[in-house]
Amino acid sequence: MCVHMFMLFHFFTCLSSHSCHSEETSALLHFKTELITDTAFYEYDRDYVDLCPHVYPKMSTWGNGTNCCSWMGVTCHSLSGHVIGLDLSCSGLVGNIHPNSTLFHLIHLQTLSLAYNYIYGDVPFQISHLYKLQSLDLSWNHDLEWKESTWKRMLQNATALSEIVLDKTDMTLIGPTPNPFSLIANLSSTLVTLSLDYTSINGYVTSDMLCLPNLQYLSLSSPPGVGHEGIQIHVLNLNCTTSLRFLDLSRCYFQGPIPSSFSNLTYLTSLNLVESNLNGSIPSSLSNLQHLTHLDLSGNRLKGSIPSSFSNLHHLTYLDLSSNRLGGQIPNVFDRLTNLQTLLLQSNYFGRKLPPSLFTLTQLSVLDCSYNKIVGPLPDKAAFSNLTQLILNDNLLNGTIPWWVLSFKSLRYLDLSDNRFTGHINEIKSYSLEYLDLCNNELHGNIPESIFDLVNLTDLCLLSHSSWSGTLHFPLFSKLQNLVHLSLSGCNSLLLNSETSVNYTFSNLRTLKLLSNNIIGHSTFYGVFPHIEYLELSNNKLDGKVPKWIQDMDSLLHLNLSHNSFTSIGLFPWHRLEFLDLSFNSMVDDISSFFCNETNLRNINLSHNNFTGTFPQCLVNISLPLALDIQMNKLHGTLPDTFKHLVLVTLNLNGNQFEGLLPKSLSNCTELVDLNLGNNQFEDTFPNWLQNLLNLKILVLRGNKLHGPIAELKSEKMFSSLIIFDISSNNFSGSLPKSYIKNFQAMKIPGDKEHNWSYYIQTGAGISGEGRIQPEYHDSITATIKGTNTPYAKIPRDFVNIDLSGNKFEGEIPDVIGELQGLRDLNLSDNRLVGHIPRSLGNLTNLESLDLSSNMLIGDIPTELTNLNFLEVLNLSQNQLVGPIPRGKQFESFSNDSYEGNMGLCGWPLSIQCNNNVSLQQDPPSVAEDKFGFGWKPVAIGYAFGMVLGIGLGFCVFSIGKPQWLVIMFGGKRIKRRRRGNRRARTT
Repeated sequence: MCVHMFMLFHFFTCLSSHSCHSEETSALLHFKTELITDTAFYEYDRDYVDLCPHVYPKMSTWGNGTNCCSWMGVTCHSLSGHVIGLDLSCSGLVGNIHPNSTLFHLIHLQTLSLAYNYIYGDVPFQISHLYKLQSLDLSWNHDLEWKESTWKRMLQNATALSEIVLDKTDMTLIGPTPNPFSLIANLSSTLVTLSLDYTSINGYVTSDMLCLPNLQYLSLSSPPGVGHEGIQIHVLNLNCTTSLRFLDLSRCYFQGPIPSSFSNLTYLTSLNLVESNLNGSIPSSLSNLQHLTHLDLSGNRLKGSIPSSFSNLHHLTYLDLSSNRLGGQIPNVFDRLTNLQTLLLQSNYFGRKLPPSLFTLTQLSVLDCSYNKIVGPLPDKAAFSNLTQLILNDNLLNGTIPWWVLSFKSLRYLDLSDNRFTGHINEIKSYSLEYLDLCNNELHGNIPESIFDLVNLTDLCLLSHSSWSGTLHFPLFSKLQNLVHLSLSGCNSLLLNSETSVNYTFSNLRTLKLLSNNIIGHSTFYGVFPHIEYLELSNNKLDGKVPKWIQDMDSLLHLNLSHNSFTSIGLFPWHRLEFLDLSFNSMVDDISSFFCNETNLRNINLSHNNFTGTFPQCLVNISLPLALDIQMNKLHGTLPDTFKHLVLVTLNLNGNQFEGLLPKSLSNCTELVDLNLGNNQFEDTFPNWLQNLLNLKILVLRGNKLHGPIAELKSEKMFSSLIIFDISSNNFSGSLPKSYIKNFQAMKIPGDKEHNWSYYIQTGAGISGEGRIQPEYHDSITATIKGTNTPYAKIPRDFVNIDLSGNKFEGEIPDVIGELQGLRDLNLSDNRLVGHIPRSLGNLTNLESLDLSSNMLIGDIPTELTNLNFLEVLNLSQNQLVGPIPRGKQFESFSNDSYEGNMGLCGWPLSIQCNNNVSLQQDPPSVAEDKFGFGWKPVAIGYAFGMVLGIGLGFCVFSIGKPQWLVIMFGGKRIKRRRRGNRRARTT
């Protein structure tokens, strides 16, 4: 016993007296001089703030004459005293690691962490000298770059590695050949953790990777938008015993459905496959993963329903199936998922009522079923005792809002907007509410006074429906001193003015939206808004000059006064303004120098007014990306050719009186997405210099005086992004621009009709930043669709349109048009096109409107056109088509108007029945036969007879002079007119 006590005492004595090796002390002190310490960059990156709540310059504790084993971040071996661990994470280190760095002299290092710093440059291959390294963490050094040779040498030499964490470093220089993941084979017996999130590494993952015997944590999440150029997942067939607990393959590229063999990963507790290109249905075999606590399959193309076998996932706390194509009834299985805390099902196609068992989940904290088609009223009671977020907006829910919805003490976020709820709003007892949105329902009655007791409320949106009839005293909302965003739309009795002489103050209010409130005339706020940034008063009845109380809001960043009756804005007073919408008013100001002192504007919408003057050249002073819409005004003159430094995203001048040449300097606006110069008086040739605008999606030149043929393209990449091409009602000539059509790559992508409800072209650069709302700016257009001029306040992203009508194009319709499978509308009418209708048009399966009228097309109507299941409008009139009209599908719905003016057509719906012997490939009728109904033989006989008669008459005239009978026949009328004139003269 005494011997053991002596040995133990001797051990601790040796341990306490052991000091750091001098050469390692020197190496650490020299390494300290290679980097600088600067913690300022943590303040500008919110991610760093979240990941490093405690930032401390650890190397500041390092100094000569002290034991390095006592320095912060340094760990020494308990017996040998060698430095075996170095943790300098969150230390504010800035600089690069040199190949001759003394860091690589610490050859006994087993753990190394330099995470969450700002170390940049190449990772030196000398890191492979640390052959005893077991754990390496260099994550969140954004500009730290890995070369393929360094990656390979490290994995070959440091064979003891069990943990590799390199998130948010740059690995784009690695792979994909040879496959960088195949090099992991050297570590197969030691590797436990591998995390390469957001590294942009290229390569492919196979079954062998997931079957490493000791691998427990694998995270290979790719950045958004990488797709098949990043990490690809080859066919996985996991016939192995694996120890994986955590698997994250988010935004990796799968080629097909969720592999059914994932059910063999029976130890998994977390599975994350976000935005991984998955399709098909959710395999019910996933219910074999009974240890799962976290399952995220969001952002894919999964269809079908949620498997009822998910009831076996008893340990599940987090389930996210949002942003897929799932539908049907949400299964009634939640009575067995008693541990569920977060359920996210938004942006799918779920219908019917929410299942009763869902409302029994006592542990549920977050429930989001928004953007679905869920119907019916909510139940009368629920057991959500821990609920903090309830998000059910954009559904078909009806009935009254149950009392329990507004009674949970823990509830902080409630969104029931855009449903069909009716009745009164109950008293609100959820005093922790911070976000409350009940807008766009059918609620009525008075607002409960308890709403003014919600002292934590920062966001409030009420009413937004014309059926609300109560009186609302606006000053009462000043009681909510934490209020940041307030929207009170659709109120017919909004009292703005205070009933007392005391002004009311909204000290924290940043956003005020009072849309469609029947506000009349020069209504005045007596309140104080010292920090207002976002003001929207659209769809009211305000008139006259923009009032002074609006002009005095110096802090404004976003102003929307559209759809009123304002007549003037006066001098431009808002020097911080970034978003301005004055559309649909009666403004008559001259805007030639309107924006001369403004440099922050990013979105300007002055459309549908009576603005006068010339194009405001002062806009060239704006250096930020700009969306400019001044369509439908009375502007005139020529456009300046000074578009050199202006970063235009949208330019819409439609419906003004501009003239002259199109400015070639627009070719410098390489960020341009929407260019609409339609319905002016421009006189020029086609602007083929626009080919340089690779981002251009919308090009509208309709209704001008443009002329001449369209030259061939110089590159295959030109106009590849276009989805709207409208040059109608001009004087273009020559052949249809075949080379352009070949280049319309974006039009070749079939649209997704199932998802067209939420996708609009949005080019405006919105306001961003902490505490600010991102405004929506959508491009608008007026297009000839289905035979009528149709205005679009928002342009769906799958609105793919070509309109070349009303020109002088000639020649045949090119077959290549049949490759544009995204087309919704094709209009080639009122030209001089000849030849047959291409059968390739039958490939345009998304086509809704086809107009080929008023040309000189010949031959039959291709039966392939019956494949166009979505075709609603067909106009083939005024051509020279022949043969039977095809039957079936959409062709049964078209009337005579679709075919009139084609003398050779027969069959339903025409009254002309087809002769069964008529060949579909018969020769086309001649022009004479088509216009007058005669064949070539009668015409030839008449021509010969006329020739003989003419020669005979000529001989008579030359031989005997003018015979009297000929004078009477052809000149009688002229003689009679002359005699009448002589009589009138004599009478006078």
